[in-house]
Amino acid sequence: METTEVVIAGAGPTGLMLAYELRLAGVDVALVDGLPARTGESRAGGIHVRTMEILDQRGLLDDLLPLGRIMQAGHFAGLPLDFSDFHTRYPFMLAVLQSVIERELDRHATELGAVVQWASPVIDFRQDATGVEVEIGGPNPRRIRAAYLVGCDGGRSAVRKLAGIDYVGTDATVTGMLADVELADPPAQPFFGHRRGAGDFSVVQFEPGWYRLVVQRHDRVLERGTELSFEDFRTNFVEVAGTDFGMHSPRWVSHYGDAARQADRYRVGRVFVAGDAAHIHYPAGGQGQNLGIQDAVNLGWKLAATLRGNASDELLDTYETERHPIAARVLNNTRAQTALGRPGPHTDALREVMSDLIDMEQVRHRLGLMITALDIRYDIKGEHPLVGRRIPDADLTTATGATRVHELLRAGRPVLLVLDGNDVPAVPQWHDRIAIVRAESRDEQWAVPGVGEIPAPAAVLLRPDGYVAWASEEPAAAGLPEALTVWVGAPA
Repeated sequence: METTEVVIAGAGPTGLMLAYELRLAGVDVALVDGLPARTGESRAGGIHVRTMEILDQRGLLDDLLPLGRIMQAGHFAGLPLDFSDFHTRYPFMLAVLQSVIERELDRHATELGAVVQWASPVIDFRQDATGVEVEIGGPNPRRIRAAYLVGCDGGRSAVRKLAGIDYVGTDATVTGMLADVELADPPAQPFFGHRRGAGDFSVVQFEPGWYRLVVQRHDRVLERGTELSFEDFRTNFVEVAGTDFGMHSPRWVSHYGDAARQADRYRVGRVFVAGDAAHIHYPAGGQGQNLGIQDAVNLGWKLAATLRGNASDELLDTYETERHPIAARVLNNTRAQTALGRPGPHTDALREVMSDLIDMEQVRHRLGLMITALDIRYDIKGEHPLVGRRIPDADLTTATGATRVHELLRAGRPVLLVLDGNDVPAVPQWHDRIAIVRAESRDEQWAVPGVGEIPAPAAVLLRPDGYVAWASEEPAAAGLPEALTVWVGAPA
C-alpha cells in the first residue's frame, strides 16, 4: 500500500494550489485526478485582486501577469465596477484562461515534487483515528494510506458524496453558454454583459486572435449533460446578439446553469472539501476560481502545521469557520446578480437604479471589495483594525535592503514583523516556528481597503496566508502569546 501525508483529489486550480502549499511546507502529497489527462478547457477566465496578492505572496505572480490581459474594471451583473483606486498593487482584473493558470500552478507544484497522477479517481475511503485509507480506481487500482484526504474534485465531487456531506442550495433557472473562438469581424471594444431580449451576451479577448463569447438565456434551462454543439451555440448567440461576429474555429463549447449549492460541512474527521467540491454558483463577477484558490491557501498551512505537530487539531476546524461564510456570501451575491440579469422592464428599472448607486464611491467600493475579496475579515480575537484582515503589501527597509511585506511570506511561514525600531516582543518559546523580521516602514500610514488609512503598527503577526493574527500599536507583547498559541501552536 502506498503511503503519504495528504491525498488531494482533483488537479484543477484548487488542488494544484493546495499541493503547492503543502509541498512548500515539506508535506508529502499524492495528487490524483480521475481524468486521463489535462483537457485544456477553461471554464474560468480571470483572477481578481486578492488572488493576485496571494500568488504574489508566494512569488508565483510575476510569471503569470504577462500571460493575461489587464482589465481595469470588473462588474456586478454586467454593471461596471472600477477597481483603479483600490488600495493594492493590483487594482485590476487579470483576464487569463483557467488552462493557463493550471499550467503555471502545475509547473510550480511539480518543481516542488507534487506530480499529478492521472486516470486515478477516488472511488472509496475509510478513515480511522490515525488516518485515511483511500481507494483509487482506474487502470491502476490501488490504495493510499494518508493522514488526510482533501476533495478538490469539482461540483460532482466523489469525496464529498462518499463523506456524506450534503450539498444544499437552489436549482438552475438560467443557462449560460460559452465558446472560445476566432472572430472574422470582432467588435471594436470587447465587453461584458450587453443585455438584449431574453438574455445577454459578452465578448472578451483573452489571447491575440482568440475570444470568449458568452450568451446567457433566461428563457431556457439545459439539463446537465446535454450536448451543446458549436452550431447550437451560434444559433443561441445570434438570437440574442443579432450577429455572430464571424465566429469560427472553436476551441471549446460548453454550457452551465445558475445552480447555487454549498457543502453543509467542509470537514468530516480527516476528510475536507475545497473549491467547487465545497461550493458552486453562477460565474457572475468571476469569483469561483478565486474562491477555490483562496480555500486552498487557507487550508494548506493549517494542515502542514498540524502534521508537523506545531498546532492542535482545533486549528483545522478554523478552515470551515473561516471559509464557509465567505462562500455563502458569494452564493448570495451571484444569486442577486442573476436576478439583476433577468429580462423585462421591471429589471431594467432596477438596473438603472443600481447603475446610479454604483456611481457613488461608497457603493462601488462596497461591491468591488466584495467581488475582489479585499474586504474579508476573519473572526480573529483582537481590537486592532488590521486583525483578521489581509496585510497591506507595505514597502519596507530591512538590514539587508529594500523589500515589501509580500516578499516576507514567500516561504509560507508565520512572520512576526517588528517595525520602526521597536523591541522584539519576548516570545522565545515560538522562535523555532516563526520568522522574525525587523524593518522600517517607508510609509507612516497604511491604507486598508474598507477602512482607510491607519498608522503603521509597532508589530504584527502574519499567518502564512497573509492574514493578520495579531497587531499592536505598542511594542509590548500583550495578547501575542495567546495569538501564537492559537495560530502557531503551544509554546515549546
